[in-house]
Amino acid sequence: MSFVPHACPGPMTRRRFLEVGALGVGGLGLSDLYRLRAQAADGGTAEQDTAVIFVWLPGGPPHQETYDMKPEAPSDYRGIFHPIPTNVRGIDVCEHLPLHARVADKYSLIRSVAHTFADHGGGHKRFLTGRDPLQPVDFVNDYPAVPSMAAKCRERRNVGVPNYVNIVDGGREGIDVFSFGSAYLGPETHPFAVVGDPSAEKFEIKNLSLAPEMAGKLDDRQRLLSGLDNLRRAVDRNGTMSAIDEFNRRALDLLTGTKARNAFDIAQEPAAIRDRYGRHAWGQRAIMARRLVEAGVSWVTVVMENPTPGKALPKDCVYNWDSHAVNCHMFNDFLFRAPFYDQAITALIEDIYARGLDKKVLLVVTGEFGRTPRVSTSIGTQTGVMQPGRDHWPQAMSILISGGGLKTGVVVGSTNAKAEHPKDRPLAPNDLWATVFRHLGIEPNHTSFPDHRGRPMPILPYGQAISELI
Repeated sequence: MSFVPHACPGPMTRRRFLEVGALGVGGLGLSDLYRLRAQAADGGTAEQDTAVIFVWLPGGPPHQETYDMKPEAPSDYRGIFHPIPTNVRGIDVCEHLPLHARVADKYSLIRSVAHTFADHGGGHKRFLTGRDPLQPVDFVNDYPAVPSMAAKCRERRNVGVPNYVNIVDGGREGIDVFSFGSAYLGPETHPFAVVGDPSAEKFEIKNLSLAPEMAGKLDDRQRLLSGLDNLRRAVDRNGTMSAIDEFNRRALDLLTGTKARNAFDIAQEPAAIRDRYGRHAWGQRAIMARRLVEAGVSWVTVVMENPTPGKALPKDCVYNWDSHAVNCHMFNDFLFRAPFYDQAITALIEDIYARGLDKKVLLVVTGEFGRTPRVSTSIGTQTGVMQPGRDHWPQAMSILISGGGLKTGVVVGSTNAKAEHPKDRPLAPNDLWATVFRHLGIEPNHTSFPDHRGRPMPILPYGQAISELI
């Protein structure tokens, strides 16, 4: 697949708004505004019908217990689990991921991505933005997260569903919880949030239906929004107005259409399919993600932390993937979460291929870093006893990638004998993102956004699509 040049327009300048405001006393409706934005785009091209499902594993999953096992390493490095062969010769995975072993011909593994930010905040920001953060801690982005950049490049897309969706636990939907912030791209590139456990009996998606008492007032609301355009334009000083316009448009589209409600409605799936994904939060989020990209959503982020939100975790387990010894008994924690993870990820992979979505949809599964090569022990905060764990380790990590028309059954790169650092084909998160942008038809070398000072900032400062997967 060749790159498609794609220049993304930045936020409208104040001068441009004044020019727009002078077009006539009749006012400018929302549809006119978006038409002008589209016309102002530099050299836009037809968008490809492609999408990304990004499974985010916050805390950092252990590469040594998943996709990069070292059975010949000393016992305090290799841990207690064993590798098993997959249906692709030469690829092994953890014994507690047996479903992964059956579908290795439908995914590839990247074992040599590394960076240098060991704090969760710094790691999130480094990984998700493609840039070194100005501060190595906290979760507020200095630069836009990749999903927001993708959303900006596809802001003109309007197919009756949100363009960018996050599926998260309750209380975890804040844009800065995982460094999903959009920085100088503004809040109009934030995702539509699906909050809670889709497997729960009373689960519902907020703001996706029109209350009966409001149905008769919808026309009045639309006229009001249009009539207020000029006033809001006059008081805009920092791009907030454009965000309000975008949110209003999204809200009206969602409220008045049925496509979005159908896409989010996992109850329409056959029971056998839902069972295959798993009747738990991770499985039902994964099936929702597949429905959404099938309906036209460009980017869906699925956050997998606690597989059973609302239920008490085992005492020796931790909420996310942050398997320090003080947080959890690392091996017991993995035994708890591995079946949920194994089921959800492999069902999603199989479903993407079974439904002919393997060219359209690119699946990426990763956290912000890996775990320390050597196992340490400490007294657990919850258990009060000595238990094993691994700490943060950005110098090595493993990433699963599937679909997107890419090669499968491939392992890219390797780490040394103790899984400490890349041995072959060292890569950065930027190389992953260059591969993702290639799938979306976005050319990083010809795409930039103005920052808060109006300076053009390239979508990635460096990075090349991973040739072994193309």
